[in-house]
Amino acid sequence: MAVPGRKPKPPLQVVREGNPGKRPVREGVKLPPTTLTEPDWSSFFPSSRLPARPRAPRGADDEELKEYRREVAHWQRLKVAQEAAQFGREVAGREWQRVVPVLQQMAGLTSVDRSTAVDYCVCVARLEWCERQLSIEGLVTMGQRGPCRNPLTTIASQYRTQLKAYIGELGLSPSARGRLTPPEGGDDGDEDDPFD
Repeated sequence: MAVPGRKPKPPLQVVREGNPGKRPVREGVKLPPTTLTEPDWSSFFPSSRLPARPRAPRGADDEELKEYRREVAHWQRLKVAQEAAQFGREVAGREWQRVVPVLQQMAGLTSVDRSTAVDYCVCVARLEWCERQLSIEGLVTMGQRGPCRNPLTTIASQYRTQLKAYIGELGLSPSARGRLTPPEGGDDGDEDDPFD
């Protein structure tokens, strides 16, 4: 549940602007560092075997042609779902490799936070798929009553809202990073600095 009231200012901003109320600047929570293992993305984006494309019946009447068109439409949905799963596995894995090592070092991401990191990667993958399909299909599609807004725009908007929440939780924006305290310990050498 969210805490009522305004969002606290990042500690860096409090120090920069001054602290007239003399309230203590919050320290970060200390958790032991652990290595996070990348999940098996096929459990989130399962692969399935695509059946053979239906064959058109020869000398068929109208009812058989309608059934054939329904089978082809179903087959096309299965094909798009299979492509989406493959795309999702690739994007989620790439995002995990890009973000999680930096978050482990800078934000002290531990095994307790694994599900949030996994959800973030799944959200990024699904949002990218929606944007890709919108580029292919267009923002306007034909509905039963004529041109209408593509339903993927609504789905993409919902994923963007969720992504914004994950960005705040994981400290993936400049203001959110200011609220995070890097874990202490380890050596202070520069060779492990992800920003070098």
